[in-house]
Amino acid sequence: MRQWLLQRSARMLSMVLALAPLVAASPSLAQTSEAPEVRVEQDGTVHVPAMAVPVSNLLSPQAQAYVADHLREMRQPALVQQKNGVPVFMEPYLARQNVLFPHKKLDTTIGGVHVYDYAPATGVAAGNRGRVLINLHGGGFSGCFPGCAELESIPLTALGRIRVVAVDYRQGPDHRFPAASEDVAAVYRELLKKYPARNIGIYGCSAGGMLTGMAMAWFQKQGLPPPGAIGIFCAGATTSRYGFGGDADFVTAPLGEGRAAPAWPAATPDSGTKLPYLVGTDPKDPLVSPGISDAVMRQFPPTLIITATRGFEFSSAVHTHAQLVRLGVDADLHVWEGLFHGFFYNADVPESREAYEVMLRFFDRHLAR
Repeated sequence: MRQWLLQRSARMLSMVLALAPLVAASPSLAQTSEAPEVRVEQDGTVHVPAMAVPVSNLLSPQAQAYVADHLREMRQPALVQQKNGVPVFMEPYLARQNVLFPHKKLDTTIGGVHVYDYAPATGVAAGNRGRVLINLHGGGFSGCFPGCAELESIPLTALGRIRVVAVDYRQGPDHRFPAASEDVAAVYRELLKKYPARNIGIYGCSAGGMLTGMAMAWFQKQGLPPPGAIGIFCAGATTSRYGFGGDADFVTAPLGEGRAAPAWPAATPDSGTKLPYLVGTDPKDPLVSPGISDAVMRQFPPTLIITATRGFEFSSAVHTHAQLVRLGVDADLHVWEGLFHGFFYNADVPESREAYEVMLRFFDRHLAR
């Protein structure tokens, strides 16, 4: 009996020692006097105390260093300034892409709109000769052409061996909605003279991702056929005064961009995005925010959505995908852990190469030949 009791006591002690770290780590099981307090208001608003969040351990070593560099760069105003349409911090990414991805570029107009027309240096693949991709660049509807356009187009034209047309659409503050949608439609109409709609893909990142969705609503209004497939990258089909809406407006500001989350409650009601290009628009207009209309979204072609857990578009991207699936649209959602808004501009990061492959496989699967 004594031997049995000793064995049982030893087993219980082992269990206690094994569970101790979990108990200490669980706020529901154990609290210490040093633990910061999380306050929850009656309406569910959570007040989060100061906390330290490391770079995700699920990222590649290259991506971990990339996130740390990005957060430091976003805190230096001089690096986010644009020189001839290229933000300073993007200059090394563009120089690197020009080395990694041999291509040809034609500076021209299509449908009366200025574009960069890209082709791979080795020539368009036989299976892609009847296909074309249209890129709508990022930049908050206030710049980043050619910087963002090049970074979004060069990898796809070279790796996919496909023609890519990057549209230099009109932006704010000199122009207002629907100028950009009109420019996209003008280029699309002209390309329809050579390519069937089902052979055309349209994609963009950030403002360009927004514009991709807006263009689908605009095409419906203009009676234009939908393209074969679209890509809404670094964006969603909703907007807010802080970005794209949802939890990500608040959670990702410090984690993805190194800046403070917006103050809450706001001094004035949320009346939609504050982008100069969209000033004066109705946030409930599906031509501006297609995500508010089931009728518009139901007519979207196959849609690829790409985001990251620290991207300030994350919530909108997830929500947009859920809407499309609910409405019966063929939609794919790919989320990269621990990365930020527009992460794939750096081609030396393995996760960026993964994103390029996802994009190219999606368009190859859905565009007709």
